[in-house]
Amino acid sequence: MELTLSATRALLPILLLLLLVPCSRAQTQVQARAAATAPWSGEPLRASLPDAPLPASAFSGPSPVQLQAPAQAQNSSLAPPATPVTPPSIQGTVVDTSGAVYQGVQVVLKELGPQPPPDQTTTTDANGRFSFAALSAGAYELTVSASGFATQTRPVLVHAGESYEAPAIVLSFASTTTQVEVTASRREIASEELHEEEHQRVFGILPNFYIVYAPNAPPLSARQKFHLAWRSEIDPVTLLATGAVAGIQQEADDFKGYGQGASGYGKRFAANYADGFIGTMIGGAILPSILKQDPRYFYKGTGTVRHRALYAIANAVLCKGDNGHWQLDYSSLAGGVASAAISNLYYPASDRNGASLTAENIAYGIGGSAIGNLFQEFLVRKLTPHVPNYDPGKP
Repeated sequence: MELTLSATRALLPILLLLLLVPCSRAQTQVQARAAATAPWSGEPLRASLPDAPLPASAFSGPSPVQLQAPAQAQNSSLAPPATPVTPPSIQGTVVDTSGAVYQGVQVVLKELGPQPPPDQTTTTDANGRFSFAALSAGAYELTVSASGFATQTRPVLVHAGESYEAPAIVLSFASTTTQVEVTASRREIASEELHEEEHQRVFGILPNFYIVYAPNAPPLSARQKFHLAWRSEIDPVTLLATGAVAGIQQEADDFKGYGQGASGYGKRFAANYADGFIGTMIGGAILPSILKQDPRYFYKGTGTVRHRALYAIANAVLCKGDNGHWQLDYSSLAGGVASAAISNLYYPASDRNGASLTAENIAYGIGGSAIGNLFQEFLVRKLTPHVPNYDPGKP
């Protein structure tokens, strides 16, 4: 027992020494790491701890994220700029009857529309030239005046991105100043737009005459309204569509009072054509001329999908007046009532049903108009070739 206790006492210093050596080494590593994490004072870091990570606080300079920021800003500044869209412009030359140019002649450009901006005025230069830049697509009127000469006016219809070169404007001597009423020039512009509308066909085939893509288009005259209605009803595609509907009705034996065979088909064709013809002439020509309303749909083309959809649906019962203000479409609604009432005169007695048939035709007319307007607003323009590229305007 004494030997064991003596051996233990002899080994005790050796055990203490073995315990102190690892502790000393651990303390040395902690001090080295503390020195590495301290702010850098300019002295080189010791290489005794090559694997110890250096925190971000060991650097007094900018962080890696800060060093990357200028490079990112420089890269963003090198991005190519968007290609600008050239706005429309109008220019021309003023000459006399012999072809000599006139300098200092006043030229006024007036934009036509319900709420046009102020007129623009310029004078011709030494070469008789004038120019108006940074315009919006739409209808304009040029007025050229000089003392001792008759005032000249020219209607102009400019498209988006177009640089319009007006034909030479010839000034002639006059004892008195001649003035041209604005209504005449608007009629000429409306006639030009009507000519474009008569060439609008979906897929190049189906007539699409009652749609206006030009912003701030002037109203149609009574004669132009009748012309448009007549032109749409005698179109060959209208006749073919009427014949197809009559054939479908005969196959389904609709309106049995008409019978079958060629006679029944002829009666169905006549009834369908009469429905369209009477409705178009009353609702698209007669009443719009009396009430001074425009029977066409004015394409919007801008805004959110919801806004455009509500606009299209509302136009089933609303229209633009000849004064440029929106109003209830009395022409279309009354035209639908009149057409439905007249249809009771030629439909079979078993299918007339008086007021019920009239109300049914009116409801179908309004619903069909709303659906048609939605197609016009979102789809038809994409399917109609050769539509002028007008800037979308606020209808």
